[in-house]
Amino acid sequence: MKRIVTTRDLKKSYVTGAGSLEVLHGVNFKLDEGEFTAIMGPSGSGKSTFMNILGCLDVQTSGDFELLGESVKNLSPDQLAKHRNRFIGFVFQGYNLLPKSDLVENVSLPLLYSRVPAAERRKRALEQLDKVGLTPWVDHLPTQVSGGQQQRAAIARALVGKPSLILADEPTGNLDSQTSDEIMQLLISLNDEGTSLILVTHEPDVAECAKRIVRFRDGLLVEDAPVEKRRIP
Repeated sequence: MKRIVTTRDLKKSYVTGAGSLEVLHGVNFKLDEGEFTAIMGPSGSGKSTFMNILGCLDVQTSGDFELLGESVKNLSPDQLAKHRNRFIGFVFQGYNLLPKSDLVENVSLPLLYSRVPAAERRKRALEQLDKVGLTPWVDHLPTQVSGGQQQRAAIARALVGKPSLILADEPTGNLDSQTSDEIMQLLISLNDEGTSLILVTHEPDVAECAKRIVRFRDGLLVEDAPVEKRRIP
């Protein structure tokens, strides 16, 4: 089985007016292809910083992070950006859709950065929108569809580049419970098809849809265990 993520003694510090603030204190973590892992922990526990490093949005202060077996420690900012676009799909709590672009344009955006021709971008975006059940709304603006539909479009955008890993940061945080369950059903079905997923959430019922829960506290990974009774919405 392919190893997607490996971190070894991962540490992260920030320089503040009061001196150095260490946010991660040496995190060891592994994720294999096809896993679905939820990350939980209180605010300030380090989980968001950890996710930013996994997403190549930030770099560690020390320790190592390997993505698909390659250390990213010495990559330039341009190389990190290429890794983000090639290997990682992001789903955010706030959807992060462009308000003046229709759904198909939003979904095709990662392919624009990869210099995929326009016709192929549209074709692949329409395929992913169909996969998440949004074919009737492809020419709608984000403001013309519901929050749940916007999140489905965001998931389609995350998938369009065929990434090795989906990182979902509080993807149900702005949704009611029924719509939240629909989004989790979609993520579960994607995982069943082989998509590797890491999900950050404060909600235990959302975390229990994953196969494994990792808990952070005070910059440390304090618990890593399989979900004993998985919740399928």
